[in-house]
Amino acid sequence: MTAIVQNLVTSGTFELDGGSWDVDNNVWIVGDGAEVIVIDAAHDAEAIADVVGERTVRAIVCTHAHNDHVNAAPELAERTGAPILLHPADRVVWDLTHPDRAPDGDLADGQVITVAGTDLTVLHTPGHAPGAICLHSADLDVLFTGDTLFNGGPGATGRSYSDYPTIVKSIRDRLFPLPDTTIVRTGHGEATTIGKEKAASATWPEA
Repeated sequence: MTAIVQNLVTSGTFELDGGSWDVDNNVWIVGDGAEVIVIDAAHDAEAIADVVGERTVRAIVCTHAHNDHVNAAPELAERTGAPILLHPADRVVWDLTHPDRAPDGDLADGQVITVAGTDLTVLHTPGHAPGAICLHSADLDVLFTGDTLFNGGPGATGRSYSDYPTIVKSIRDRLFPLPDTTIVRTGHGEATTIGKEKAASATWPEA
């Protein structure tokens, strides 16, 4: 049996460069009746744990380390015993939120995380943040993009540790080669597909 995808929306604030913005985040829970991974533990560890229930959490995977994607990760790890996994290039961003609590393990490009018999491959996609990653499951025809690609184009690059030409290169080189049918599950907002965003990319500003 392949894994299923569950979505929980949590609310809080995104804080960077001295600013604060109210945000709604997509938390993705992937697995079956026995085990799951949690992608982006945002804002509310208790709410996430309630959805997980009695299932084993194999890992808490961070698509990047902006506070609104990782602020509930340590508490969720404490509740579940699951390791927090982050690409090491984002440690500088992680330390802004959790200077006294390191992640438990590194994510690497090409790494495969398996849960409920379903493989998810890590794709390093810097630009929104230096250690930003996406998770692709060919089995599910799904791509979890964090804040790298949204319904409507690339993630924001106007703040520290981000770069527009880099995010565009990441999307074009790493994500657009995936099948057009691939469903894109984003860090905020509604889903899209690779085909839709690829077609719309002709209107993006030059990198």
